Amino acid sequence: MTSIVVVDNHGQFTHLEHRTLRDLGVDVETVDNETPPAEAEADGYVLSGGPSMDRTGRAAEYLETDVPVLGICLGHQLMAMELGGRVESGDYGGYADVTVRIDDADDPLVGTLHPETRVWASHADEVSEVPPGFVRTATSDVCGIEAMSDTDRDFYGVQWHPEVAHTERGEELFENFIARCRERAAPDTV
Repeated sequence: MTSIVVVDNHGQFTHLEHRTLRDLGVDVETVDNETPPAEAEADGYVLSGGPSMDRTGRAAEYLETDVPVLGICLGHQLMAMELGGRVESGDYGGYADVTVRIDDADDPLVGTLHPETRVWASHADEVSEVPPGFVRTATSDVCGIEAMSDTDRDFYGVQWHPEVAHTERGEELFENFIARCRERAAPDTV
């Protein structure tokens, strides 16, 4: 069974990330962000949302593992900052219903959502420049980088919250991430 660890950055929806993954048939565990990756081995990691970059603990260390990582909201921003991108204050604080345009129909994470989807997102802070090796995979009228991917490392980030009911097709995004985790974990059959 595929195992995914949710790294809790003290977000208000972290329990919903856990529940969604569990309901999709994944062996899921949620750990505090002070937990070192060696104590939370998995086929993939989700870096949750949260209130502040100052409270991300050891979450950045999960980017040093050789498994897929999905960053959600603050997790997305942490991924960008740690890997050489930029995060800035957004023009729109608070949560809002946003139409997101998918740039890349072939992207393993968001491609199946092409051409657009409705999401629930906060834009108090947002990625303003993707890190080296990443491409922007989604945008909106509110935020220039709603999602990003580095498919070579299987690192993915989304500004929005796929785990909440207000986001259309959120489970599909998690299913796509699970598929990447399974593909990376499967032994080479060639």
